[in-house]
Amino acid sequence: MVFSDGDFVLIEYSVRVKETGNLVDTSIEELARKENIYDSNRVYGPTLVVIGRGWINPVVESELKNIDIGEERVIEVPPEKAFGHRDPGKVRVFSLREFQRRGIDVRVGEVIDFGGVSGVVKSVSGGRVVVDFNHPLAGKTLVYKVKVVAKLEDLTDKIKALAVKHLNIPGSELSVEYDGSKREVVIDIPAKYVTKRDIQYGKVSLATNILDLIRGEVDSVVFRERIARKKEEKEQAGSVEEPGERAAKESAKES
Repeated sequence: MVFSDGDFVLIEYSVRVKETGNLVDTSIEELARKENIYDSNRVYGPTLVVIGRGWINPVVESELKNIDIGEERVIEVPPEKAFGHRDPGKVRVFSLREFQRRGIDVRVGEVIDFGGVSGVVKSVSGGRVVVDFNHPLAGKTLVYKVKVVAKLEDLTDKIKALAVKHLNIPGSELSVEYDGSKREVVIDIPAKYVTKRDIQYGKVSLATNILDLIRGEVDSVVFRERIARKKEEKEQAGSVEEPGERAAKESAKES
C-alpha cells in the first residue's frame, strides 16, 4: 500500500541502539515494562503519524509510505540521519564551585540544566566537573522496528487520534462529537485531567492541528470539561428522605 502526504497512519514501533541493543523508545507498554523504560506519564498504544508532517524520523517516514497495513519492517538510521555525530567540543570542564554557587548538586550520570542547555555529568573529581552536552544518542545508529496498524479514514477517528497525541489522554477516556452542519468538533475532557500539567498547551496545539490538518470539514473546536457526580454520591442523594417523609413512615407503622 502506498501512503501519501496527509494520510493518518497508526503505527507500533520500537527504537534500539544498534551498538548496544538497548531499547530507548517504544509505543508498546509490555515491551517498555519488560526492558525497564516504562513511563507512567505517557499513553502507550498505536501512535499517530500524519505522513509528510515530520512527526517521525525522515528516513522512517520515507519507508512508511510503502509499508502495507499489518506489515512490520526494520529500518536502520545512521547517526547523520538521527542525532548527528558526537562533537568533542560539546564535552566541557567546569569548576565544581560554579555548580555549588548555582545550588546545583552534581552526580555522575545525572542530567543537569546549565545555562539553558542539558548535559550529562561524566565525572566529578579534583574540584572539576566534566559535562557532555552532546545528545545522549549522538553518534549512535538507531534501529526502528515499525508496524503499520491502520490507516484512519473516519473523521472522528482522526480527531481522537490527534487528541491522544496532543493531550496524552487514553482514547478510551475521550469523547469526540462532530456536527457537520456547524462544522464543529466537541471534545470532552474527563474531570481528572482538567488540572493536568500542560493541558492548556495541549488543547491549543490540538485545536491548531485539527484546523490545519482537516481543512474544509472543521471550522471550530470546542473543549468541554465534564465534571459529573460520582456513582456513590448519586445513590446517597437518591436515598435522602424528603422533609416529612420519615414522619409519615413512622405514622404508618404505628397505625
